[in-house]
Amino acid sequence: MITVQEVVAEIRSHRDEAAIAGMVRYGINVENAHGMSVPEVRALGKRIVKELGGRDAARRHDFALDLWRTGLHEAHLLAPLVELPEMVSEEQMEAWVSDLDSWDTCDQLCSNLFDRTPFAWGKAVEWSGRQEEFVKRAGFALMAALARHDKTAPDERFLPLLAAIEREAGDERNFVKKAVNWALRNIGKRNAGLYPLALETARRIAVSGGRAGRWVASDALRELEGEAVRRRLGL
Repeated sequence: MITVQEVVAEIRSHRDEAAIAGMVRYGINVENAHGMSVPEVRALGKRIVKELGGRDAARRHDFALDLWRTGLHEAHLLAPLVELPEMVSEEQMEAWVSDLDSWDTCDQLCSNLFDRTPFAWGKAVEWSGRQEEFVKRAGFALMAALARHDKTAPDERFLPLLAAIEREAGDERNFVKKAVNWALRNIGKRNAGLYPLALETARRIAVSGGRAGRWVASDALRELEGEAVRRRLGL
């Protein structure tokens, strides 16, 4: 059966300096990265899950925890692919989000795992008010993921998220404001009921959100008011 040590060795064997240089250009923290592509990581994740026995929850949980503890960039991408959402505790979410040091691992963690946990909605709002850059980004990345993936959530669940978006839209940090924008756009694109609420939120942000807010609002409105979105929503 595959071991974490074998996975670490495979990650290290894929070291690609050109790929690492490309990651730097996209603003990814490469301190512990080896340059594996996302498709390579996903393929490795599928192989790990298969060798661990698919639905063997305890084995997958322990393996994911051990992967995360290695601190390797690719292991932080792999861990949410191996872990099962029903095994994730609130304490684990807090521990992992506190370790985040790059936007890509943040987004993959939120959209591949955390958004399917029972704590996702609460953490989205809670983390959006935190000061740590990648914890705060994780709050908005969770909002974006929930808007796309939680097909059964009623529109009312998104009202506190829109309030948090409006409240935090003035954050000047690049990785935060881009996630705020992402969350706003995804909520607006979800359905015809949320669409006008997202537009109203964006227009208020444009007035009161400062320089960062004006960027968040103008970029969101550019997409939301476009023909493609309106046609898809039947507007």
